[in-house]
Amino acid sequence: MTALEQPARADGPLRPAARIPFPVVDEVARHCLQEEEPETVHIEVHLPGRMDPDRLRTAFAEALHRHPRILMREVPGRWYRRRYEWELTAGPDVEVVSFPAPVRDALRDARTRALTQAPPLSLSPPVRLEVVQGAGPVEGSEAADVVDASRTAGGGARPGHGARRGTVLFLTINHTALDGPACLRVLATAAELYGGRDNSPAASPVRTAETPPQPEETVSNWSRPARVAQGTPESSPGNGMLVTELPLPHRPKGSPYTVNDQLMVATALTIAHWNREHGADPRALRITMPVDDRPRDATMPIGNGTRLVEVPFGPAELAAHDRDHMPALLHRTAIRTRALKSLPRPQLGHGASLLTAPWAPVGVRAALTRGLRRAAAPWTSTTLLSNIGRIPYPLDFGEEAGRAHAVWFSAPARMPRGLTVTTASTAGRLHLALRWSRALLGHGDGAHLRDLFEHYLHSTEVTE
Repeated sequence: MTALEQPARADGPLRPAARIPFPVVDEVARHCLQEEEPETVHIEVHLPGRMDPDRLRTAFAEALHRHPRILMREVPGRWYRRRYEWELTAGPDVEVVSFPAPVRDALRDARTRALTQAPPLSLSPPVRLEVVQGAGPVEGSEAADVVDASRTAGGGARPGHGARRGTVLFLTINHTALDGPACLRVLATAAELYGGRDNSPAASPVRTAETPPQPEETVSNWSRPARVAQGTPESSPGNGMLVTELPLPHRPKGSPYTVNDQLMVATALTIAHWNREHGADPRALRITMPVDDRPRDATMPIGNGTRLVEVPFGPAELAAHDRDHMPALLHRTAIRTRALKSLPRPQLGHGASLLTAPWAPVGVRAALTRGLRRAAAPWTSTTLLSNIGRIPYPLDFGEEAGRAHAVWFSAPARMPRGLTVTTASTAGRLHLALRWSRALLGHGDGAHLRDLFEHYLHSTEVTE
C-alpha cells in the first residue's frame, strides 16, 4: 500500500517517504495530458451568506495540513526516468484561496476558469479555491448557466426570485492528482474550522445485505458502442458546461432500484433520443460509472480513489421506450449496477497496471499509452455518469456564511466521449452538471440535452 492509499489522519501530518510513485490512475492521466482540454474537476458550492477572507484562508490552510497528502507536487525529472513521483510538502507553495472582484460576470468567469485553467502539478497543492461574493444565484432558485470561454453566457436566477446574493465557492482540481470527493472532504474540514460547527458526514443509508446478483447476458464489451452524435460544434477547443437544479426523482417505497439507477436510465434514454434526432444508427450504449468505496470521515484517503465500471444498454431496450416498459428497464439496470459494483476490479482495469509498470522509461510508456488510447477510441464508452449522491457533509460555515444549499460537480469531457453527466443532491434537490467537448457540441446542444434529461428523469417516476 502506498502512502497515498493509506488512511488520512486528522491529527497532523504523516511520516511517509518524501517521494511517492504515481499510482496507476495518476500516471495514466499524466501520460495523456492535453493543453486544449485540461483535466479539471470543478466543484461549486453555494452559500446564503458572506465570508471573511482572512478567516477562510486560515481555515483552508489548516484543513490542508490536516489532510497532508493533498500537499503534493510532481517531482521534475528526465524523460528516461522509470517513474513519475509526487513530493509531499510541508505547506502550500502558493496562496490557494483567492477572492476575485464581484463584478457583473464574476460567476461566469470563475466557471470558465474552472474548465480552462488546471492548477499546475509543479506547485503544491494542485487545487485552487476561488470565492465569489455577491454574484451567485439566490437560495432556492433553479439556476442554469452555460459556460463558454469564447462568448458571454446566459444564466442566473430565473424570473420571480428575489435578488439577495450570497457566496459561491469554486474548487478547481487537477484530476491527474485528485478527485472531487477527496477535495470535498478537505472543504468539509475547512468549513468546520471556519464556522466552529460539526461537519461530520451523515450516516450512510442502511441497505439490506443481500447476495449480489449474477450479471445477465448483455452486449459484449468487444463491440463498438454508440458515440454521442455530433451537434453544433464550436470553433475553439475546450469544454463547455451547463448547471441546473431539478427535483429529486420520486420512487416507490421499497423499490429494488435506487436514484442512481434512475439517473442511469435517464442518461441512456437522453443519449438514445439525441442520437435518433441526429440520424445516428441505433447501437448499444455503454455508460461509465465511477464507484467510490472510501469512507467519508477524516480517515478518507486523499487522491484518485474511484474505480470505473461500464453499464451496458442494448439498442432495443432504449428504442421502444414507453411508460409500460419503464419498471422492467429500471429493474434490469439495478441488477446490472449492483453486479458491477460487487465485482472486484482494479481502478482502470488490468491493462492499465501493465502500462504503468516501470519496464521502460516514462517517456516511452507515455507515447505507447497515448497511441493505445487513440487506437481504442472507437471502443471507449459512450459517456460517463458520475453520481456523487447525497452530499454527506453539512458544509456549514457558521452563522454568517451559512450552510450549502447547492453543490455542483463536473468531470472532464474530452473526446472521444465528449460528454459527461455529473449529479449530486443537497437540501432535497438534484444538482446536474452537463459538460461537453466543444469539438462535439455547442451551448444550444447542451440546453437541449438538459431538457431531454429532465424529461426522461421525470419518466422514471413510475408507480408499480
